[in-house]
Amino acid sequence: MNVKETLSAALKSLLLNKIRSFLTMLGVIIGVFAVISLVSLVGGIQNYVEDQFNDLGANLIFVSSGNNNYRGGRPGQNLSSSNLKEEHIELIEKEASDYIDYVTPTVQTVKTIKYKTNNFYTTIIGVSNTADKIFSINAAEGRFLNKSEVNNSSKSVVIGYAMKKKLFSQENPLKKNIKIDGKSYEVVGILAKKNPVYDEALIMPYTTLRDNFDGTTIISIVSKAKSQFPITKAAESVKLAMYRDLHDDEFSVMTQEDILESINSILGILAVALATISGISLLVGGIGIMNIMLVSVTERTREIGLRKALGATSFDIKRQFMIEAVIISLSGGLIGLLLGWLSTLAIKNLVRATVPFWAIPLALGFSVLVGVVFGTYPAVKASKKDPIEALRYE
Repeated sequence: MNVKETLSAALKSLLLNKIRSFLTMLGVIIGVFAVISLVSLVGGIQNYVEDQFNDLGANLIFVSSGNNNYRGGRPGQNLSSSNLKEEHIELIEKEASDYIDYVTPTVQTVKTIKYKTNNFYTTIIGVSNTADKIFSINAAEGRFLNKSEVNNSSKSVVIGYAMKKKLFSQENPLKKNIKIDGKSYEVVGILAKKNPVYDEALIMPYTTLRDNFDGTTIISIVSKAKSQFPITKAAESVKLAMYRDLHDDEFSVMTQEDILESINSILGILAVALATISGISLLVGGIGIMNIMLVSVTERTREIGLRKALGATSFDIKRQFMIEAVIISLSGGLIGLLLGWLSTLAIKNLVRATVPFWAIPLALGFSVLVGVVFGTYPAVKASKKDPIEALRYE
């Protein structure tokens, strides 16, 4: 038999048992679907994180309490015991002024914001008047916080785009008073639409947040480096400034690139773990293929004997069973690939997920490999059957 005849015979054999053939390839379908979906999801999360960091602005340096650089040292301290102080802001402004343009502390809490009968539970971010330049945020209406409001702990706030729509609907929020814990705060600005972090946030002077809400401490100090210097040089100058008051294990200094590298490293480990789990599913699918092919060899013993008696060689028999195993695994791979692509489209609006080009040949290649590896033993077993004994099989 030539290859064309063997392929035709293999397809006819599989189509005679459609349900069994589909159930056999189900393990491969699930495995490939899981691999494609998880690779796309992890890639989408990486893209989302990078987008969020890019939206923060460029050339940023973050100082946080404790050693949070994921490269050794003790874990960062609890926010309530942060050892960052206002004096450290002044230290950075003074000691690193050659490399730094702007500095702001960040203080955060979560509260319910009230306007008339409307409520909005969100994050309140306390910053200095330079935060708009550091994080590249602009007021679409009104203005951002000024230095006087920060120095005097003024009850002035800037609200995000989404908060405006939620609390005020069609009203103009400017110069309106909102309530937080029973106290009134005046809206002086509305941020332009940017990203979910700022669109739903409320921004006020960090001094106001510190003085009016218990348990709030500076959780980080963010500096914007001058563009004419390497970011590493600016980060080193910030670190030297902090050394004047704190020890090495009491704070960490990281650039955006450092943080992204750490996050991507964690996501990479997660991707490998998930791919391993998906690979186990493919392995189970391969075992299922081998099991069903062995059953098929037993069921078709008389057929094998008859074909050998009519002149089919052991190689012809082996080739047909190998082709059947590869068709099952490859078909499962194609269906799994299609389902994975559809799942990627479904989550594309949540995270910027895409199916990497390399994942397609890898998934299909691995599917064929599963068919070859787990189809070999049943095929060899079928090819070795004695035609006389096979014809006597009941």
